[in-house]
Order: sequence, then C-alpha cells, then structure tokens
Amino acid sequence: MEGIGSSSAKVTFNLLLATSMAVIGSTFQFGYNTGVINAPQTVIEEFYNQTFILRFGHSISQSTIDLLWGFTVAIFAVGGMIGSLCAGAAAERFGLKRSMLYNNSIALLAALLMGFSQLANSFEMLIIGRFAIGLNSGINMGIAPMYLTECAPVRLRGMFGTLGQLGIVTSILLSQILGLHWILGTSQLWGLLFSLTGIFAIYQLLVIPLCPESPRYLLIVQKKEKAAIATLKWLRGDDYDSSKELEDIRLEFQSNSTEQKTKISELFKHSHLRQPLLIAVVMQLSQQLSGINAVFYYSTEIFLNAGIPKEYTGLTTVGMGVVNVVMTMVSVSLIERAGRKILHLIGLGGMCVCAVVLVVLLNLDQSETVAWLTLAPILIFVAFFQTGPGAIPWFITTELFDQRSRPSAVSVAGLANWMGNFVIALAYPSLDGAIGGYTFIIFAVLLAIFWLFTYFKVPETKGRNIMEITALFQPKNTRGVLTKNLDVADDVIFENGTKF
Repeated sequence: MEGIGSSSAKVTFNLLLATSMAVIGSTFQFGYNTGVINAPQTVIEEFYNQTFILRFGHSISQSTIDLLWGFTVAIFAVGGMIGSLCAGAAAERFGLKRSMLYNNSIALLAALLMGFSQLANSFEMLIIGRFAIGLNSGINMGIAPMYLTECAPVRLRGMFGTLGQLGIVTSILLSQILGLHWILGTSQLWGLLFSLTGIFAIYQLLVIPLCPESPRYLLIVQKKEKAAIATLKWLRGDDYDSSKELEDIRLEFQSNSTEQKTKISELFKHSHLRQPLLIAVVMQLSQQLSGINAVFYYSTEIFLNAGIPKEYTGLTTVGMGVVNVVMTMVSVSLIERAGRKILHLIGLGGMCVCAVVLVVLLNLDQSETVAWLTLAPILIFVAFFQTGPGAIPWFITTELFDQRSRPSAVSVAGLANWMGNFVIALAYPSLDGAIGGYTFIIFAVLLAIFWLFTYFKVPETKGRNIMEITALFQPKNTRGVLTKNLDVADDVIFENGTKF
C-alpha cells in the first residue's frame, strides 16, 4: 500500500542537501573509522614498539603488541556502545538536528587526538581518540537513520535509508585507498590518515545550518505545526501539497498524544513493543555477527593467511571496498522494488554459502591458485552483505516504532549492534589463532540461524507508513481500531502466511 501523502512527493535539491548533511557528517564517520584501522596495522604496531623503546629502553613483546592492537581496534566499538545508549536521550532532549550538530565536537576532538598521537609519541592518545570517535559514531548511527527516515517521502524511505549505508561503504573504501602504503599508510603519515575524519565533521558544521529539523519531530515533539508544514515544503518543493502527509504524521501524534515517551524498560514490558524490539535487535546482530567485520577489520591478515603475497594485500582490500560500494548502489536501486525482507534473506543466504566455500578453500593444500581463489568467496561475501544485511537493519529499526518509542528502541538496537561489533573485533584474532581456517564456519551457522528468524518473524515494511507498521504488533482486539482509517486489514499476516 502506498503511504499517505507520498504520491506527489519528489526528490528535490533541498532533500538531497539534507541527506548529504546526515550521510557525510554522520555515517561517513562510522565507515571511515571502521576501515582506516586495517591497512596501517604493521606501521602502527611498529610505532607502539618504538614508543616502548623510547620510554623504557626495551622493545615490547609480540603478545603485548597483539593485545594492544586488538584493544585499539575494539575500543572503537566500546565508544559506539556508549554512544548508542546516548542517542535516544540526545534525540529526545535536543532533537535530531542539534544532536548531530553537538556531536561534531566529539569528532573534532577525536581527530586531534589521533592525528597528534604520533608527534606526541603516545599510543594512549590514539586509543583514546579511537574511543572518542566510536562515541561519536554510536550517536551518529542512532540519529542519522532517524533523520533520513523522517525526512524522506514514504515511497522513497527505503532508498534514502539505504543511502546511509552507501555513506558507510564509500568512506570505508576511501579509508582503504588512503591507507595504501604508497599514499598515507606510511610510518610518517598514518597520523594524518586518522585525523582526516575531522573533515566530515567540518562539512556537517558548514551545511547543517541550512537544513531543517525533521517534520515529524517538529510536529509530534515540539508541536509546531507551521514549522512542520514549512519544513515539508522545503524538503518536497514549494508546490507540494503537504496536507496529506501532515495528516499522516498527525494521526500518529493523536494516537500517542496522551502517553509519555517510552522508557527503555517499558520496551520489555509490553508485547506490542517487545516483538518489534526483538526483531530490531536480531536484525542488528545479523549484521555484526555475520562475520563482515572480521573481513573489514582483518582483511589484510585473512589475505596473508590465504597465501596472497603481501605486496598485493592492499589492492585486494581496495577491491573489496569497490565491491562494497557497487553492491550498495545496487541495493539502493532494489530496496523499494524487491522489499526489505527478501533482500535481507538473499543477503544472509548468500553470505552463508560463501562462508562455507571460504572454509573449504582455506583448508585445502595451499598453492598460488588456491590462494587467489579465496578472493572470490570473500568478494561475493561482501557483495551479499551489501544486498541486505549492510543497510536494512539500521533503517528498519526506525520503521518498526512510532515517534514515542523510536528513540529508546534505537538506543537498545544500537547497543546490540555495537556489542556484536566489539565481540568480533576482539574475538576474531583469538579464534583465528585457535582454529585457523575453520573460523568462518561459526559465521555460517549464525547466518543460517538469522536467515530462519528473518523468514519466520520479520514483516515486510516496504510501502507502509509508520502507523501501518506499528499496527502489525498491536493486540488483535485493538488492531482494527488503529488501522481503520488506514485501509489496513484487521487481521494482518506476513508474506509467508504466518502470524507473528
């Protein structure tokens, strides 16, 4: 069913400007700092060693270097966990626009800490900077998807939600290219490589004054109807009739106007909130526990273990980044045609098969031919990730909850995402050391479990407005009342014919 008020909505320059502000200033931070740590691993480990020699007169043990490096990678996710918990509170107190604005101060501080860590001979500054940019990214990844969802027309909501993921993969590719050993991934320039994350914050600081708060926040939270109308016209065009879309937002407001904001604890008490929260959390875990961050964080090590010569690992990592970007653009074009659920199923299923193939290849007798063959399942693994699991979990979380519950739900789901990120970042080196080429069989099993959950429990949200989606989880005796004015059947069933 086409969302109310979406038929005459169009893509305007202003909508694209607001989208670029949210994507470049927010999701770019997450992507860039996910990928930037990979390529310069060797030179940074040498920096750690040289720092110890300067301070204590002796080199550091390899086991301590491994521990420090794993901590440097994983501390980004620790900051992200804390930031994700702050995202909901920040959105409620400051609004989406001001939350993004204030968050840039953390990004600039992180850029300075990481950029000057080499000059100061302080690996502690690098680690603290990684924590700070993780905090910034955790807040960003809670706020930016909400802003994109609430500003986009209903019929294009999936596509604009996927643009956030496009920002992530584009910045990952950028960090991989800049991190090549003949560009900035050198012993002299890696500090500059890390500090460039501040550019994204500066862009957002320059553009955000030109962009409005989301119309849904203006109407429902601030109760400024005239401002909401003006924002809709700014986003959609001066000739846009905002009455229908405004009425859609007002219906949601009226249904929740007598109720308080949902606290995190309340999400677990009521079945109509517990069910979508379970879906949101599992969707986030399906992204992070799929094994994708083992590839993003440690692809250089994976390629070396497969037998690919060291001089080619940088280029193979960049090739992976190119596949990442191309497949995300394909996902953007498909999201409103195929739908969220089917793309997520295709992505999870394809990744599961690739993980099994990779395990087989890694455990064959190593030869140059087999080494290069391992590239295929890794690149296809990344391609399937971007087909569904890469983008869908972030914005489907914002689709499953109304304005009253969304901030708290985004915080909980974001925490689950970052916890999964942390577990993989910290555990993968130990797992790889313990079981070697069999590590990805664990991911294959998890992917199969997530595929079954998605098939049986996740509803299709394509083309539905927020009221229609939240009505799916209401008790049967109230569902008809909630959907009476929305032309939604009283007894809703999912595409596979089963009820939640």
